[in-house]
Order: sequence, then C-alpha cells, then structure tokens
Amino acid sequence: MALGSILKIFLPKDRVFYSLFEEVATTLVLMGDTFKNALAEKDLNKRDAMLRTLEELEHKNDETTHRLFIELGSNFITPLDREDIHYLATSLDDIADYIWGAAKRIVNYQIDDQYNTLPQFAEIISKSIAAINTAVYGLRGLKNLRDITASCVIVNSLENAADDLLDSTMLKLFSSNISAVELIKQKDIFQMLEVVTDKCEDAANVVESIIIKYA
Repeated sequence: MALGSILKIFLPKDRVFYSLFEEVATTLVLMGDTFKNALAEKDLNKRDAMLRTLEELEHKNDETTHRLFIELGSNFITPLDREDIHYLATSLDDIADYIWGAAKRIVNYQIDDQYNTLPQFAEIISKSIAAINTAVYGLRGLKNLRDITASCVIVNSLENAADDLLDSTMLKLFSSNISAVELIKQKDIFQMLEVVTDKCEDAANVVESIIIKYA
C-alpha cells in the first residue's frame, strides 16, 4: 500500500480543524460587521447596546477555540502541524478578544470622537477581518493560493493604514485643547483599535507561513 493511502486512513475524515477554523472566521466577520455598524450609529444608546452584543460573540469564539484545542489533543494525525494549528487558533482568538476589549472601552469611556476616528478604525478592522475570513476558508485544500496571498497582502496594507490613522489622530489630539483625562481615554481606545489590526496581521502572517510550508 502506498504511503499516501496509509496516511489517509489516519487523517481525520471530516477535517474538523478546517471546519472549526472556518467557524471562528465566520464569527469574527460578524463581530467586525457589528462593530462597524455600531460605530456608524449616531444614537449613543443604540450604539452601546450593539457594542455589548460583541461579548456573546467573543464567548462563542472562545468556545470554538477551546474545541479546537480539544481536537488538537485528541487527534494523533492532524492536517497541519500542531504548532501551526495552535498559532492560528491563538491569533484568531486574539482578534476577538481585542475587539471586545475595545468595545468595552468605548462604552465605558464615552469619549468625544471629534475627529470621527472610531468609524474609520471600524472600517479598517471590518475589511481586515473579511480578508482574514477569505484566507482561512482558502486553507481547506489550498487550491486558491493566489486568493489567500492577496488576502494576506490586504491585511498587511490595512494594518499600515491603521498605523497612519493612529499617528494622525494622536497629532491632532496632542495639539488640541482637550483635558488630560479625555486625552488619556482617547489614546487608550485608539491604541487598542490599532492593536486589533496588529492581531489581524499576526493571523495573516500565520496563514502565509502555512501556505509556504504546505503549498
């Protein structure tokens, strides 16, 4: 019997890891869209209510990530290296954690977003997550390497845009007449939002390392 045929006997027949990664990526898209729509809402009470719904989605992602780690511990042979599965699961979970962390700060701090920075960050984050979603779904079978690579490039470009947005906003804030307390609150929120895009880039980098290894 050929080696490939022998390996197929031991490989997980339902490719459960891909399904779980896709479930995480789908939940992240919902989080990104909810976050973007919330920050486009002018009614602050409605906005805060929408942002609070992200907690449930973050918990859902935690549960799916936990299932991934359980599968990792119980499957002798996995479709990807164990460390790659662990790195990707962790990086995707970080995105959800930091979005929810940013949402809580926005609700708690109630800042005066005079430069309309929040919706701009939300747009970048939503687009980054959409690209991550495309990349993650492309891992099953690795048939569309060009699409996966293009998605990772988009994420990297958006992270650069987030850096520029943070820099320009900080310059405006430090040259304004807002109070020190308000400055600290806004700085904290905007830096957290930039970290979300960093986490998206981390996930994209893991995907890129996977396709280099397995393509």
